[in-house]
Amino acid sequence: MRNYKYAVSALALLVTSAITTSALAVDGTITINGKITDTTCTISVDGGSKDATVTLPTVSASTLSANGQTAGATPFKISLSDCSGTSMNTASTYFEPGAYVDNVTGRLNIDTTASDAATNVQVELLNAERNAIVAGASVANGQNDIPVDISGGSGTLNYFAQYHATGAAGAGSVTTQVDYTMVYE
Repeated sequence: MRNYKYAVSALALLVTSAITTSALAVDGTITINGKITDTTCTISVDGGSKDATVTLPTVSASTLSANGQTAGATPFKISLSDCSGTSMNTASTYFEPGAYVDNVTGRLNIDTTASDAATNVQVELLNAERNAIVAGASVANGQNDIPVDISGGSGTLNYFAQYHATGAAGAGSVTTQVDYTMVYE
């Protein structure tokens, strides 16, 4: 009887080990590549510091009465100066994924915690050619940013921010934000 208990225990251990091993089987490998550069520039937004506020004009909710309507395109620029380093060819802006970035559209959700927040509206970033930037998308998948030549030690990246209706917009305040990182190539 004692040998039988040991045999059953050994069999249970063997079966458990086999199940655990198969549940942890490797399905693939992800290789991650990157590059660190010594290139750096002094950054300013609209002539100020690297952190800035872009103020969109006040528009009527009637101009944003249906999904897809846009209004209030407001230019802003990121200026790079005093650039130095060994990889000084081009620079572009990577708009980071974050709390306000809509992971589907790449537009910026507004802060809805404000008691007077507008409804059914996002903020859309546009490149210099007024094509939508997909914030949060990987550089390889294309945010639709347009690189600028910095080989001469400086450059300017031009953008627009605008309202984008996701339905009939309701009146209220619009506040959002996005983090960015300069990419030097």
